[in-house]
Amino acid sequence: MDANITEFRGQVGYPGYGKGKVKIIIRAEDMKKMEKGDVLVSIATDPDVVPAMKKACAIVTDQGGVTSHAAIVSREFGIPCVIGTKIATRVLKDGDLVEVDANMGIIKILKQVQDHS
Repeated sequence: MDANITEFRGQVGYPGYGKGKVKIIIRAEDMKKMEKGDVLVSIATDPDVVPAMKKACAIVTDQGGVTSHAAIVSREFGIPCVIGTKIATRVLKDGDLVEVDANMGIIKILKQVQDHS
């Protein structure tokens, strides 16, 4: 994946603005790392991760459209949401600081954690 990506786009699931640390949530076991105010990033959400979604200041997914689980739940809870980015889980890592402009469907990477692998 291109390390020079500083921003990318998706479709607006629910408008708004959020800024926080990325937490990649793929399955229910990942929810324990989610804290209030984090940005939940997932391939797609499902009912098992709703408790983590409630803590999020914004939600970003690789897949989905306006009728996807992430879009519907974000509308119910009033959480800014960008769906269908295709690359969010590959570009972002836990701890990255991002700005989610869900009015325009843009995710900006403000600060990336150094890769310790």
